[in-house]
Amino acid sequence: MTLAMMKIKVLYFARLQEVRGISEEIVSVAAGATPQTLYRELERQYAFGLPESSLRAARNHVFCDWQEPLTDGDVVAFIPPVAGG
Repeated sequence: MTLAMMKIKVLYFARLQEVRGISEEIVSVAAGATPQTLYRELERQYAFGLPESSLRAARNHVFCDWQEPLTDGDVVAFIPPVAGG
């Protein structure tokens, strides 16, 4: 049995962009993925070094819950803390 796959556009900012070396990419995820499962997979691959608790997730440019189901073609961003002065 083959799982259905979705294409998700991931936007990287600040530390995540520095570690990944790019500002965005298209990734394939299994149907039923959430921002949480997506981030955990990306963290496993790229070792961002930021816990989920220090990030906000956004789906299609609106902050969302980490458990919100993703759909094919979504744009997902993980917003790290921003220092200001």
